[in-house]
Amino acid sequence: MGLIEIENMEFYAYHGHFKQEQVVGNKFIVNIAIETNCSKAAASDNLKDALDYQKVYKIIKLEMEKKSFLLENICKRILDTLYEHFTEIHKARIKVSKINPPMGGQIGKVSITMSR
Repeated sequence: MGLIEIENMEFYAYHGHFKQEQVVGNKFIVNIAIETNCSKAAASDNLKDALDYQKVYKIIKLEMEKKSFLLENICKRILDTLYEHFTEIHKARIKVSKINPPMGGQIGKVSITMSR
């Protein structure tokens, strides 16, 4: 078993409960960890035997482009889409963070982490 981690993916997107957030947008950071069997790819050194993490990134990028009101919804959509495309995923954990959320104070980020 192996763990693929793609960390600190940065996106500018238009997610949020407040109308202004969906107009002005904000910076988001996404981290994903995927447990999968890496033994075949490790032995063959061939991309066709691996879970293609460039495709993982592209899926996350496309999902981040779709507006959502809640971080929870973003996490769920990304996990759903990843599991649809990659049957070899044993477990996945995603963390989506909104940088400088408009919560009335000095807050660096707010994050939601979900796993399946």
